[in-house]
Amino acid sequence: MGNDCVSEEMAEENYGGTMPLSQLKPGEQGRVMAVEGGHGIRQKLFLRGLFEGSVVRVISCYGPVTVEVDRNTVSIGRGMAQKVIVRRM
Repeated sequence: MGNDCVSEEMAEENYGGTMPLSQLKPGEQGRVMAVEGGHGIRQKLFLRGLFEGSVVRVISCYGPVTVEVDRNTVSIGRGMAQKVIVRRM
């Protein structure tokens, strides 16, 4: 796996040009296209600045996924990051 956060096979399993946030590598940017899940998780992510249309830059994906969004640093668990669907920029 090397220095990547995900294997090449996982990175290629994207959904029509989109992928879960957890599959972006450190330094990559993406635009949030959708947030999967119910009202509770959508609200938690919204309060952290992660909602449809926001732009994120991955800082780290070892352990929790740490991203920069709107000049703020946000760390979320890998399960939560799987529910954030992004398009790589």
